[in-house]
Amino acid sequence: MSRWPVLAAAVVTVVAGLGVRLLWDGPFAKYAGDALYTVLIYLLVVLVLPRIRPVWAALGSAALSWAIEFAQLWEIPPLLRPLLGSTFNPPDLFWYAVGAVVACAAHLATRSTFR
Repeated sequence: MSRWPVLAAAVVTVVAGLGVRLLWDGPFAKYAGDALYTVLIYLLVVLVLPRIRPVWAALGSAALSWAIEFAQLWEIPPLLRPLLGSTFNPPDLFWYAVGAVVACAAHLATRSTFR
């Protein structure tokens, strides 16, 4: 897969994440942010490894998101808290999986378009 569409999708994902937090509050914004966080990790994986299969990228991005969430059970240095969070929240695990599945589905749907 070409890296330019992936980079563009990453920028759109960041803008969407910021927009969701700007326009909404509460559970919707939080869980949409969780899903978009995993989508961004997915896109970064595909950017670094453009030949990776979508399912492996989804599993890797979900696993990394889960690992970061579970790391919150211990002390996160204050400098890293804006990026990694600070409080373990079990429902986040579901929304990370949703983000990985949506990213994988979008990747599979657009794969032939952006070769």
